[in-house]
Amino acid sequence: MKCKTAELQNYQLTTTNYQLNILILFHKRNKMEYYFSKIVPANFADAIELTKKALAAEGFGVISEIDMQGKLKEKLGVDYKKYTILGACNPSFAYKALQVEERIGTMLPCNVVVIDREDGTTEVAAVHPVASMTAIQNTGLQTIAKEVTDKLEKVINSL
Repeated sequence: MKCKTAELQNYQLTTTNYQLNILILFHKRNKMEYYFSKIVPANFADAIELTKKALAAEGFGVISEIDMQGKLKEKLGVDYKKYTILGACNPSFAYKALQVEERIGTMLPCNVVVIDREDGTTEVAAVHPVASMTAIQNTGLQTIAKEVTDKLEKVINSL
C-alpha cells in the first residue's frame, strides 16, 4: 500500500508541476504584465481618495501609504513627481494565502500605485497577483491569486 501511495503522490506532484509550468509558459508567451492600470481623469489627491474608496468597496484596507515624492526628497534630495504607494490588504485572502504558503508575506500587501501624470490626469496601477504567483511554486495559491486579481481589476475598472 505504501508503494501505491508514494506512486500516487509522485504522480500528483508531477501533474501539479506540469500544470504550473504550463501556466508560467502561458504568461511568458502572452507577455502578461505584472500590473494593470487605468488613467483617471482626476487630480492626484482626488485619485488617491477615489482609489481608497474603491479598495474598501472590494474588502481591502490600506495598511500603508508611502509618499515616494517626499521620501526621495528626504533621503536623496531629488525632485520627483507625485507618486504614492498604497499597501492594500484584504484580510480574508491574506489569511487564506498564509495557510497555503507561509512565506507569502514576502509579497504582501498588494501594492497599488497612484502616479501624477502631470497633465491633470492620474494613473492608478495595481499589482497583478496571478502574474506574481507564477514565481512561487505552490499551485494552491492559483485560486486565491485569481480571486484577488478579479477584485483588484474591479477596483481599477471602477475608477
